Amino acid sequence: MELQQQLNQYQENQQNRGRLLISCPDQSGIIAAVSRFLYEFEANILDSNQHSTNPEGGTFFIRIEFECPDLVNKKERLQNQFQSIADKFSMNWDLSLVQELKKTAIFVSKQLHCLRELLWEWQSGDMMTDIALVISNHEEARGVVESLNIPFYYIPATRETRQEAEEQQLKLLEEYQIDLIVLARYMQILTPDFVQAYEHKIINIHHSFLPAFVGAKPYERAYERGVKLIGATSHYVTNDLDEGPIIEQDVMRVNHRDQVQDLKKIGGSIERSVLTRAVKWHLEDRILVHDNKTIVF
Repeated sequence: MELQQQLNQYQENQQNRGRLLISCPDQSGIIAAVSRFLYEFEANILDSNQHSTNPEGGTFFIRIEFECPDLVNKKERLQNQFQSIADKFSMNWDLSLVQELKKTAIFVSKQLHCLRELLWEWQSGDMMTDIALVISNHEEARGVVESLNIPFYYIPATRETRQEAEEQQLKLLEEYQIDLIVLARYMQILTPDFVQAYEHKIINIHHSFLPAFVGAKPYERAYERGVKLIGATSHYVTNDLDEGPIIEQDVMRVNHRDQVQDLKKIGGSIERSVLTRAVKWHLEDRILVHDNKTIVF
């Protein structure tokens, strides 16, 4: 089955599926109120996950996935009427329709292993999103991207031209109505204005098991330190370099026989899987940000 057919089939199958993400001060009655509300709209709860940081004075988080007849036409009414419950419990909340695929932009530089992994997951129908465009400050990725009929934009970016480059990038992101930005080894630091425009909507892969070896050349520094574990970290981008809310991490064992190139090869494999999982979880509305942490259901 062709990719577009897969996406169309997925959207058709999910046309009555919705997701509700909620965070609020913990108190009694939250689940009862939400469940009763969904029941009144003939919704059937299929999956529910919840967590409280502390039942007395903490923060409560819940993710609910449900089926609701004629959901597309009911969405606006659902949102309007749910607001009274949200106000009562001081909720931060979001209601999304599963069939409304998020539009994703991928940023990449010269190293293509993470980009290739994302494209493979997308081609195979295991990552449900609309990859609307790829932006790069180098030309290496053009052939891979354009072979899949995805628009590719080469926008050179240096410290001196960063503002001009970001103006072009932001214009494209607005034009394509982008919901998520994935930095698939994009080796440029984003400005505060750019990050603020897409708060908690920019996912980065850092080639290190944060908080260790922040910044440049982590594999060289890990080799010099003689580490026995190397890893990768996927996180939301904030203005504090490599210190945004962590979504996913993983590690693999290494030993004294592994040289820097070996570490990079092993690390690249970890980076691909960690970034892919983080992106999928975001696309599936599984992540809630709390301070500088994430709750991942």
